[in-house]
Amino acid sequence: MTTPSRAPATRTKLVCTLGPATNTPAFVRGLVAAGTSIFRVNFSHGTPDDHARAVGLVRDAEAGGDRVLGVLADLPGPKVRLGSLDPDPLRLTPGRRFDLRPGGAGDERGASTTHPGLAGDLREGDRVLLADGAVELVVESIDGDTVRTRCVRGGPVRSRQGVNVPAERLSLPAVTERDLEGLARALDLGVDMIAQSFVRGADDVHDLRSAMGERVVPIVAKIETKPAVEHIDSILEATDALMVARGDLGVELPMEQIPLLQKDLLHRSIDASRPVIVATQMLESMIHAPRPTRAEATDVANAVLEGADAIMLSGETAIGDHPFEAAAAATKIAVAVESRPGEYRAARPPCRHSGEAAAVAHAVAAVADSEPDVVAITCYTETGRTARLVSAERPSRPIYAFIPDEGVRRSTTLNWGVVPVEADHHPDDTDAMIALMDEGLRRHGLVRPGMLVVMAASSPAGRTTTNMLKLHQVGSPVR
Repeated sequence: MTTPSRAPATRTKLVCTLGPATNTPAFVRGLVAAGTSIFRVNFSHGTPDDHARAVGLVRDAEAGGDRVLGVLADLPGPKVRLGSLDPDPLRLTPGRRFDLRPGGAGDERGASTTHPGLAGDLREGDRVLLADGAVELVVESIDGDTVRTRCVRGGPVRSRQGVNVPAERLSLPAVTERDLEGLARALDLGVDMIAQSFVRGADDVHDLRSAMGERVVPIVAKIETKPAVEHIDSILEATDALMVARGDLGVELPMEQIPLLQKDLLHRSIDASRPVIVATQMLESMIHAPRPTRAEATDVANAVLEGADAIMLSGETAIGDHPFEAAAAATKIAVAVESRPGEYRAARPPCRHSGEAAAVAHAVAAVADSEPDVVAITCYTETGRTARLVSAERPSRPIYAFIPDEGVRRSTTLNWGVVPVEADHHPDDTDAMIALMDEGLRRHGLVRPGMLVVMAASSPAGRTTTNMLKLHQVGSPVR
């Protein structure tokens, strides 16, 4: 198992999507060198063989490098899509009628969709958006199982593109048959996290977790529907992490609401000690351009300033012409922002935690930030919870998390500021746990002897609640 010889360049993690542009060992290694901590495999596209190859490439890169790497499998979710079109793309013009029906070939008069019950979910006057909101239809009538619409904003549409309808009335199950098939494959492949698309409420997350059986991995709930926004507090209780998926969210809600909604979702996630990813169109122009626009650079910087655990690149690295440059640009922007945290980021609020573990994590961060001689925070954790709680406090020092379980180590690649390190055994008592962290810091060259660190853990070893804070000089006797 690989262990880090140094901290990543940024505390904000980078998620990169694998696809046709990056499905070789050299490309994956290059993305790791550019700062990637987590690789997303999109199960909405590609074949099972493609997905297996992508996971294998990440595992090979991890084995040949010095970084722990995570794999995020993104399930399709209850997404309605168009059937095949001829011609493809097909241009819709304002004023023309366009029918949506269960079957049949697609042409300028209409197309099939993947949801046979769509007519039962729509009402006269509803908006239907195609091509990520670029094309808008309005429902004029329902004729049996056919939805008769008229185009009010035209443009090109392609086969298999999404059909956005009011999510609160969509009758598709939260976890579809295609999701269950993808979930089983993802778990067989040993992925580290599952992204759940088009979550509408906490029950959706519970349903997906139940479908995992005994092979439970963290769930990243993607917030991209209006009902999800309305039920965000209960979703945060149910999920392990959050993704602000601005693509479909920007179709469901007015675009002018998205910037403030993003800020609110980030603040709520951090308050709930849930990692949060900001995704979609971060550096969209870099699909074809070698440099980002100034607006895109500002967008990435703002996500970092707002405290996102991770930023995610999609088409930029999956199908783009400049995947290395896109990943490197995201990392470079994050480095620049994180180099001046005190000037622009909000100060840590007073401790408001009622639970013992969260209160200890807050104290750990406060001590690390207030003691100038402290160079790092280190913790021992078997579930990853201690690392997650300390990460949520956004301390100014790196967090080295010693974790015995390989899957837990990989899942903590999503946590802001956390560097997962292999713990090669389970310590028998508190002294052995402190000794394990001390020896590991020195062996991997993370901290030099004589330097001061803040340690956090559960004491005695094996407790489930974080309750220990210790200032420790590396290399000094444990007793």
